[in-house]
Amino acid sequence: MGNPPKRQEAVLVAVHLPDADDLEFTSSLEELERLVSTLGYKTVAKVTQNRTHLETAAVLGEGKLKELGDLTGGDGHVGTTAPKKKDKARLRREAEAGGDFDDDGDVDVEEEDDDFGVDGERTAKVDLVAVDHDLSPSQARNLERATGAAVLDRTGVIIEIFHRHAKSREARLQVEIARLTYTAPRLRESPSGKERQRGRGAGEAALELDRRKVRDRIAELKEELVAVQRDQDVRRSHRRQARRIALVGYTNAGKSSLMRALTGSDVYVENKLFATLDTTVRALYPEPKPRILVSDTVGFIKKLPHDLVASFKSTLDEALEASHLLHVVDAADPSWESQLAVTREVLEEIGAGEVPSTLVMNKIDRLAPEELAALRVRLPDAWFVSAHDPSDVASVRERIIGIFEATYVESEFVIPYDRQAVLSEMHDSGRVSAERYEENGVIVTYRAEPEVIARFRSKLERAR
Repeated sequence: MGNPPKRQEAVLVAVHLPDADDLEFTSSLEELERLVSTLGYKTVAKVTQNRTHLETAAVLGEGKLKELGDLTGGDGHVGTTAPKKKDKARLRREAEAGGDFDDDGDVDVEEEDDDFGVDGERTAKVDLVAVDHDLSPSQARNLERATGAAVLDRTGVIIEIFHRHAKSREARLQVEIARLTYTAPRLRESPSGKERQRGRGAGEAALELDRRKVRDRIAELKEELVAVQRDQDVRRSHRRQARRIALVGYTNAGKSSLMRALTGSDVYVENKLFATLDTTVRALYPEPKPRILVSDTVGFIKKLPHDLVASFKSTLDEALEASHLLHVVDAADPSWESQLAVTREVLEEIGAGEVPSTLVMNKIDRLAPEELAALRVRLPDAWFVSAHDPSDVASVRERIIGIFEATYVESEFVIPYDRQAVLSEMHDSGRVSAERYEENGVIVTYRAEPEVIARFRSKLERAR
């Protein structure tokens, strides 16, 4: 029986800037570790540095860059991508120090790729360098030369996770658009630095052609996405009259676990960041009348790439169209406040900031009693639950029903005996508090939203 494949290894890089406090810096780096773990990498080292700004060339200063190179197997130097001038005298001098001449009497010099050794093999001891900042294309190239390893910034890591986890047609299209938008400015010329021409006399460098192909592909994907979203809008319009709750919150806050418990569904649950990308809509269970739909939306994260916010706007539209939002928060996470701030910021960005909401502090089973007591005092209006506690879940269900019934008004109707179908509809659209059978019909005490009351009143009057 063969040995299991060796898990890929990663080194994390982060600069502690003056505008980030210690908790924020630490939690962001820990989050990056969970992100690369979600991609399947084991973090074997972290390289951090206190600086007033990111080094323009390669994020880190020279000393830390050399330290990073020692960890990864690179030389720790940025070097240059400019091709060396083929000076015959210089090449002959280099040849005397160990070079060889080819058949034409010229020195036979092997050209080296930016990211790989002479033989095309990666020189790195690790598989990935993940940087907790957004990198410019030149910074990413410089880090690759200094480390000999693949380099991804935080945005690149998140996009790769989205790419692997997207399941529905809509999500796959959205991720591919974001991925190509991220990739386009990072396309490179040939390793030798020469601009190859495609087509005799075409005058278009290969790099320019590649970028144009990417732009054309993005345009095609956007057209496909419009068609897919048109179908989604039709489905949403059918649910528009339904009462809807949307679960929103930071990734890994436990939204999917709560969704599964509230709806009795088989929603995918895993202790990984962005385990769920596609919006899931299920009915609250046991099903009340009228029924209430619950939506589980994609999780938020610090420094969420704006391209992904834009591309997942249709997914987040579930939050925009919901009657009420439940902000699910991991109460056991020390940085829950900043995570809640991120969620609210993105909701404002998509126009859902005014939707009524309730704070749900989840995972309270992981808190010490004194910590939980302090939070209850601090957040008197929040709901404190564990998605794994059936009594907590039952309480959340009743409170959700209560949210909608709080808008009910009470009215009395006389339903003629030949219009009993109306009474059946009333049971499906609100709460029948009492029924009394009289000579002229059933006297019904009915509680429902004002517009529902008005609709039934109009229907009965038209029948007279």
